Amino acid sequence: MAETSFNPFPNDSYDTPADTRKSIWEYLLLGTRLSFYIRNFFVFCRSGYLAKHTEFTAETQTLYSYKNLKITESCGGKIHLRGLDNINKVNGPAVIIANHMSLLETAVIHAFLRPRKDFCFVIKQSLLDVPFFGNIMRKLGCIAVTRQNPRDDFKVVMSEGAKRLAEGKTVIIFPQHSRSAVFQEETFNTIGVKLAKHAGVPILPLALRTDFLQNGKLLKDLGPIRRKRPIWFEFGEPITEVKGTGKEEHKAVVNFIASRLKEWGCEVELQAEK
Repeated sequence: MAETSFNPFPNDSYDTPADTRKSIWEYLLLGTRLSFYIRNFFVFCRSGYLAKHTEFTAETQTLYSYKNLKITESCGGKIHLRGLDNINKVNGPAVIIANHMSLLETAVIHAFLRPRKDFCFVIKQSLLDVPFFGNIMRKLGCIAVTRQNPRDDFKVVMSEGAKRLAEGKTVIIFPQHSRSAVFQEETFNTIGVKLAKHAGVPILPLALRTDFLQNGKLLKDLGPIRRKRPIWFEFGEPITEVKGTGKEEHKAVVNFIASRLKEWGCEVELQAEK
């Protein structure tokens, strides 16, 4: 899938303008979470339909992700992007290693990454069965793991990940066990670094804060909206090569993410140095 000529965020950074107006839906729906979810749902369904029935080009993916981003801003979300020029420093595919907070990152990341890189995610296999969403994930060539047998999942990521990277597709990995607003180093595994070493490609660290959209207690994917919480995405300097066991490179990714999250006011739990 070729990169798109539609690039709504061509610069290294972006901040939601202070004069961004809230949507009329914010007032009609009394500032409830429905203002976000109803509009996001229509974008989601349309994207899933196009993914199943059309070519679903990179430009189309970027456009619909941009719509999700603008919906977020129209609900009062303040989005901050940093380090986008670091993506351009990688000539070819890479493994992007990021923390994982909510569904918001997968909804809006195409708007600023897709114009620069063709990419896919490592996802839970069960997500392929979700209506519309599964269509999108299949079209992107995402790598599905069961999360039932770590050894088998590791083999799948190494094998399928190497194939995607050889095809020129960047792979995004969230090494945490599940989405969480708290960054815990002990749950942030090394599979991303191992894939990068196995495939001989660079690592691009990504720190993000998306707890604007929280996980729900009853329905995890329909949690409350915290409009006062800022949204951050920052790409670090590429790690061009993984040497030895990759321990130092993994620590560099952890330190980058932890440092940004601390700066943004998030909770971070690091392991004591041995």
